[in-house]
Amino acid sequence: MNREMKRLMQRQGQVEADGSPALARPQERRTPNQKPPSQRLSAAEYVGEVRDELRKVNWPTRVETVNYSSAVFATLVVLSATIFALNYVLQRGASFLIK
Repeated sequence: MNREMKRLMQRQGQVEADGSPALARPQERRTPNQKPPSQRLSAAEYVGEVRDELRKVNWPTRVETVNYSSAVFATLVVLSATIFALNYVLQRGASFLIK
């Protein structure tokens, strides 16, 4: 085991400073307002947290939305036409072979 690995394992709490295995894992540190994962939120708290997270979202502008939508629509038209053409050609080829 090299020095870098020993230092990494010491930072993670897997070994002691002398290299012997750590006996107990350190407790997780929580921020003061963080609740344990076993407690459930009320519906009002959940909705409040969802609103807070949605405020952080970088929503696209109207122009960006129109540009993205038109790009998706154009791609949809091209792919639909390609699939239609392949289907038509393969259908004609199969019917020619069957006759």
